Amino acid sequence: MRRKGFSPAGIRCAFAVAATLWAVVGLFSITGLAGQARQVTAAGSYSAAQATRGKTLYSDQCVACHGEMLEGVVGPPLSGSDFLVDFGGHPVADVVQKIQSTMPQQAPGTLTRAQATDLTAYILQFNKYPGGPDLTDATATQFTLPGGGATPAAAAAAVNTSGLPTVTATANLAQFMRAVTFPNANIIFNTQLYDPGKEKPKMPIPYDYVLWGKTVYYGWEAVDEAILALRDTSPMLLLPGRRCQNGRPVPIQNADFQQAVKNLVAFTDELWKAAQTRNQETVSDLSEKLNDTCANCHKVYRDVSASGGASTGSLTADRCNANPKGGGVAQ
Repeated sequence: MRRKGFSPAGIRCAFAVAATLWAVVGLFSITGLAGQARQVTAAGSYSAAQATRGKTLYSDQCVACHGEMLEGVVGPPLSGSDFLVDFGGHPVADVVQKIQSTMPQQAPGTLTRAQATDLTAYILQFNKYPGGPDLTDATATQFTLPGGGATPAAAAAAVNTSGLPTVTATANLAQFMRAVTFPNANIIFNTQLYDPGKEKPKMPIPYDYVLWGKTVYYGWEAVDEAILALRDTSPMLLLPGRRCQNGRPVPIQNADFQQAVKNLVAFTDELWKAAQTRNQETVSDLSEKLNDTCANCHKVYRDVSASGGASTGSLTADRCNANPKGGGVAQ
């Protein structure tokens, strides 16, 4: 049979088809074996043992910022479509590298490669990617996460372009508590001495802005607002980057510190219900429980001076943060 030659147009068409097929093979191959048209996923890229170790490490180092369900608290989500917006289409190695280089927020770069790999394995398991052999540096570069659910335009729109500042920790822990937690708690403690339902406070003479403010928002309204302020601001005690008065990072990775914050937030629900009764004794009875809720954290973490008392002013504190290795309170 006589071979038929290709016209120039036919040659260009054949070349285009070949190039397209080569691109498709490259896109769907995760092992380098051309012709295996498998969807590019992270399936089978980690072991159950790695995920188990990663879960324990996550609870210790990551849960305060990223949440128990990896939903994101003050840190970004590590699950679902929001996670894939950041890492979809990237090799799993990028996740490992991101964790090792920048996490945890309060002590970036302190995790080993093995720990970062275990954490990645747990994230993959939580996102329901099937397990398999151990994840290694080599396989982490071969396995690629599926493309994110959002289009590039949508992802770009999600970037903060409003010009508004993002929430960052500026005050140290002592300054934050003295400015926010302390005065609002004292409004509740004051119900032990005064009935919020009594008559309006008198205008201060001589004039004083702080005292005048108490004549504008006072009584049970002030109690309500103090409770709501405690509820809304207490999670900011876990904001990454905040420092203790002594300069050490706030121990947001410590389970007991996290629990103390959760207990305070949960207790505001009880306080709110009591305040709605507009009964001084009902709220006053709970004020002692509020004191205990605060003291449970203070007795372990509160900054103290060299003499052992509560630190005030510019005294150098020798407590607040836990041992960097998690071995208890640094004294």
